[in-house]
Amino acid sequence: MIFLSTTPPSISSTNVANINNLTQPNMNPHELETLYKIMESISSDQSWRKSYPNPCQQSSSWLGIECKKNTNNIYHVTRLDFGTHPNPICKKTATFPSLIFQLPNLESLFFIQCFTHTKTTISIQENRILQQLSIRSNPSLIGTIPPQISSLKSLQILTLSQNNLLGQIPQQIFTLNSLIHLDLSYNNLTGQIPYQIGNLINLIGLDLSYNSLTNPIPSTIGLLKSLQKLDLSSNSLTGKIPQTIEKLQSLNFLALSNNKLSGNFPKGIHKLQELQYFLMDDNPMMFITLPDELSQLHKLQELSLSSSGYSGEIPSSYSQLVNLTTLSLQNNRLTGEIPVEFSRLSHMYHLNLSKNLLDGVVPFNSSFLKRLGRNLDLSGNPGLCLMNQHEGVYVGVNMCGSSSNTITMPLKKNRSCEASCGVVRSLFLVCILRVLELLFCV
Repeated sequence: MIFLSTTPPSISSTNVANINNLTQPNMNPHELETLYKIMESISSDQSWRKSYPNPCQQSSSWLGIECKKNTNNIYHVTRLDFGTHPNPICKKTATFPSLIFQLPNLESLFFIQCFTHTKTTISIQENRILQQLSIRSNPSLIGTIPPQISSLKSLQILTLSQNNLLGQIPQQIFTLNSLIHLDLSYNNLTGQIPYQIGNLINLIGLDLSYNSLTNPIPSTIGLLKSLQKLDLSSNSLTGKIPQTIEKLQSLNFLALSNNKLSGNFPKGIHKLQELQYFLMDDNPMMFITLPDELSQLHKLQELSLSSSGYSGEIPSSYSQLVNLTTLSLQNNRLTGEIPVEFSRLSHMYHLNLSKNLLDGVVPFNSSFLKRLGRNLDLSGNPGLCLMNQHEGVYVGVNMCGSSSNTITMPLKKNRSCEASCGVVRSLFLVCILRVLELLFCV
């Protein structure tokens, strides 16, 4: 006889635990409720409570959230990303959620292209855990940078870039001694760069570009001895580059373009031996010559000094910049011949000397011209000409001896040849006689 048991099979304690994990949240209930309120106010992508009952479990989490488990096996949210796929997309009515600072273990927070329709402002609550705050590309984010940002005591990276923030940079921001990266670029910030900038001695990157900042660059900038990137371009800064900039000997990127800077360069600028990129276009550096000290920056890869009114000759010592790939000196008042030594710059791939007053024969051979191709621009120098035709190469100047060069090309005289040969030049024979000088009178 077979007896059928009516007692259900036993369930092991392990199975019970697994079932409970699927049905019960593994987070602090208050933190979980705070997280749901934030998600519901920012994004309508999901029904967050139903879709993610355990948002910190790997099997039930979404892209854009990171969690860590403490010693009690309780998960805490450590990172949230909003605004760009595959992270949660922000709805049109989204505004900045100050509630987010109540997540007790949040370390990193990103809002990128999130506040695009409804105007909102940054509202800060005290948080001593947050290390990275990035709020970028939010056209509807307006108002000033709140001074309460100083309550984020552990902040190391602060990015408030490409928004519509206005007003002055609050001095309180410079009490955040842990900052290693500060980016306030592409806003509508006004006023001067506070001298308290020198308090951020751990800064590696500083970007205040594309604002409306005025007054001179504070000399306290020289206290940021760990700084590797400094971008102050596209403001209305005045005065000279401060002498203290020579102390930034870890600097590898320096951008000061499109300001109102003037006067001579600091004599100690050659001490920036790690500098690889120096961009200083569009400043009224009128009636000064190109600084020879720059030739000692041997790691320099890009040097841009265009549209600034420099005069005099191009220093031949710039040929010592053997790592140079880009040299932009266009739209100045430079005179004389192109240094023949430039043809030895084997890493050069972009050279713009257009719209100057240069003269003489272009000193580059065929291989140099072909290597640069369209990245070589010598146009707008009526005194320049090419001695030989190079197939497929156009650099913006005519051949020596062409009618367009005969009147406007001032050539340097070979005095020994002039004395011995007694040549009387006519305007229409300038280039032809120049060829003869080179052939017979050198």
